[in-house]
Amino acid sequence: MAENTFDLVVVGAGPGGYVAAIRAAQLGMKTAIVEREHLGGICLNWGCIPTKALLRTADIYRTFKHAKDFGLKAGDIGFDLDAVVKRSRGVANQLSSGVKHLLKKNKVQVFDGHGQLAGEGKVKVEKDGKAVADISAKHIILATGARAKTFPGLEADGELVWTYRHALVPNTMPKKLLVVGSGAIGIEFASFFSTMGAEVTVVELLDRITPAEDPEISAFLEKALKKDGLKIKTKTKVAELKKGKGEVTAVLDENGKKSEITVDRVIMAVGIQPNVENIGLDKVKVEQDKAGFLQVDGYCRTGTPGVYAIGDLVQGPWLAHKASHEAIVCVEKIAGMEGVHPINREHIPACTYCHPQVASVGLTEAKAKEKGHDVKVGRFPFVGNGKAIALGEPDGLVKTVFDAKTGELLGAHMVGAEVTELIQGYSIAKTLETTEEELMHTIFPHPTLSEMMHESVLDAYGKAIHF
Repeated sequence: MAENTFDLVVVGAGPGGYVAAIRAAQLGMKTAIVEREHLGGICLNWGCIPTKALLRTADIYRTFKHAKDFGLKAGDIGFDLDAVVKRSRGVANQLSSGVKHLLKKNKVQVFDGHGQLAGEGKVKVEKDGKAVADISAKHIILATGARAKTFPGLEADGELVWTYRHALVPNTMPKKLLVVGSGAIGIEFASFFSTMGAEVTVVELLDRITPAEDPEISAFLEKALKKDGLKIKTKTKVAELKKGKGEVTAVLDENGKKSEITVDRVIMAVGIQPNVENIGLDKVKVEQDKAGFLQVDGYCRTGTPGVYAIGDLVQGPWLAHKASHEAIVCVEKIAGMEGVHPINREHIPACTYCHPQVASVGLTEAKAKEKGHDVKVGRFPFVGNGKAIALGEPDGLVKTVFDAKTGELLGAHMVGAEVTELIQGYSIAKTLETTEEELMHTIFPHPTLSEMMHESVLDAYGKAIHF
């Protein structure tokens, strides 16, 4: 069993953990990282990346089916599910290998096994019940991530009831599918399977889908998804799952009204729970909220000096880019760098890669008003944009929210083609504390989808040109 001393050790090699390790190494720290499963974590292996590979297939398949709209002829359109999954897994494996290369390049020592705190400044690593290493470090970053949340009686079995992991490697293309939960994960899978031909029903406990988004954007998305054939039931919970031979009957409860739906498969996408078990939290002073997520300050410090936590292990939003940013902030603060700013959660963009896409940053209109802002709101529809029409994607909306007194950009909310790429423009604007005047005087290229961002700003102040 190896004994090692480091300046910093990271437990977990997801998009938070491996970024933390690399940045620490760049700053001259002797660094180690512990990972029990896959380098790159859930994001690269079972989340962000492979789902985008599947959704890219769905986008192309959708375009093929609408070839006539573009003056093209395409017959006998179909797909090979095994090949679709194989491509997705190949993309994930390529990027996981890339993380291994980056860690090696930056001289980060990798320990294969399960890491847990073993006292002040100590981490022990085990693999299959056998000791691998005892590590000592002045600084320890916990980045153990999270997993799919489960409820009694609704547990996934990998055959009839899936989590996101099972849905990424489906053994069959279901004819009828029930998706429980309408956050980013649920809606993305609903969009993929619907495009590929499944009859999809989405069930959401709250009063609207994508409940973290601006209500106006959620309503637009719901209308678009229904137009594409999805069935959506809000204010509805799954009371029971009755498994049969090759099918599942879900008992739904919609405001006390019971109904049943029989499907081939069910995807449970009702949130996540942090991986806090067996990581030695009893050895340190760390506070947790009711859901188990660790409580940290703006620099990701826990209540124990020298112990930090980042990513899906701490408060949301639970996004890969948030984890990576926390990693940088945390490590640079440890290194004593000047000008390190604490995490500002209002600057974290959110993206959902369904069709149409959804993206946002900052406060919704309602949240801005709740915080006491007098707001000015601008909107611009995709149908008023030349590039959107030329692309055959005229359905969408860009919405911007400003403080009426100062001109501060409070939030931006979008639904439509490629908005997950466009949102970064508003993210930069928020980081730079850009006002409406500066955005108005910015020259946007033509013809581009980004022109709608400009027009939405103009509309907030009664100056829109093309609407």
